[in-house]
Amino acid sequence: MKIAIIVPMEIEAKYYRKYFHAGNKEMFGSSVFEHFCVKHNDIYIGLSGIGKVQAAMNLASLLTKVDIDLIFMTGTAGSLQSSIRKGDLLLADSFSYHDAHNTLAGNYVEGQIPGEPALFDLKSKEQAAFADFLQEQGIQYKKGLIVTGDSFIGSNEQKKKINQDFTSALGVEMEGAAFAQVAYHFQKKLIAIRAISDNGDDSANEDFDKFAQKVGAKAAKIICAYIEKMN
Repeated sequence: MKIAIIVPMEIEAKYYRKYFHAGNKEMFGSSVFEHFCVKHNDIYIGLSGIGKVQAAMNLASLLTKVDIDLIFMTGTAGSLQSSIRKGDLLLADSFSYHDAHNTLAGNYVEGQIPGEPALFDLKSKEQAAFADFLQEQGIQYKKGLIVTGDSFIGSNEQKKKINQDFTSALGVEMEGAAFAQVAYHFQKKLIAIRAISDNGDDSANEDFDKFAQKVGAKAAKIICAYIEKMN
């Protein structure tokens, strides 16, 4: 099985090297991926970069060259609900773009790109199996819609507008919908988990790098344990 693990930043990627050893570096497009062989599985670990274009470009570069079976995407997100707090784990069952406003261009809903689905649905048997694993391990998570845009959400005004347009959205981040769109067109299964780093409001600038490292280590532990269990 060929598995891709994509994270936004190197401070998150480094934790996977504790579990996977003797990897080779391979270039796909402008992206460097580390390639590990683990129990007859090929694991490709790379950086998405920050933002939608970087995420789409780097994932597409890999998928045009390697017939990946399953993609894991990890990282952080801001909370859009009062019940979701810093440190909570989100499992995305769908993605949309909070910065796509095309309702005046035709029969489109808020967040929809013309010619694309209204939502990018991630529900699959692979995601269900991963959710079962989280429950078996006693790892609490919330599942639902996450929205994506190219701006860091760090003000109450920004958050209020997104809440108005996407009342059910759990979190907001900068790459997920682009990943989901690429996976949709390549017909690949995507499992996306995000840890809440902030409230998506005026307090959203506190110790981000330190938190990203902490949740990066946790995500690596979870995903690597799951890959071990898959065999």
